Amino acid sequence: MGELMKLKKQIRMAMLSAIALAIFWVEAQIPVPVPVPGVKLGLANVITVYAVFALGTWEAAGILLVRVLLGSLFSGQIVSLLYSAAGGALAFLTVLGLRQILTEKQIWVASCLSAVAHNLGQIAVAIAITQTPALLYYLPVLLVSGLITGLFTGVAAQALVLHFKKIEKHPTRT
Repeated sequence: MGELMKLKKQIRMAMLSAIALAIFWVEAQIPVPVPVPGVKLGLANVITVYAVFALGTWEAAGILLVRVLLGSLFSGQIVSLLYSAAGGALAFLTVLGLRQILTEKQIWVASCLSAVAHNLGQIAVAIAITQTPALLYYLPVLLVSGLITGLFTGVAAQALVLHFKKIEKHPTRT
């Protein structure tokens, strides 16, 4: 790969990391209508899912890592790093596995299942930290909310992948 191509890829990754971090920060300012810990929209996951399908494994992992680390630092909630890292890792692995069998028109499926995996990772960390298995009572609400928000982020990520693919085929048409 030429130096110019490497530079373009690095710039694209930096831009996507910044966008994901900005989305994360804005979403943190929005009150969640459900009084259950761990329920949120997960809008920054649009960027992660897009990156897995459009850029590749290592690039997407880098973007996710930057968002999780800097998001925890910027929000001042270092404890959330454990929850975000566990949930993010499980969600990421789920999308990677499903990328092998799904088409670009089925990205929404990968996003739904990765949102569920994210919630499972978060609840596992919460139980491990608090030593409170009763936290499993939150699981049904987390799974339903994960499917709903995962559908939304998946549809958005799928639209991005398909739109940018169209632009790459016909750069003069938008």
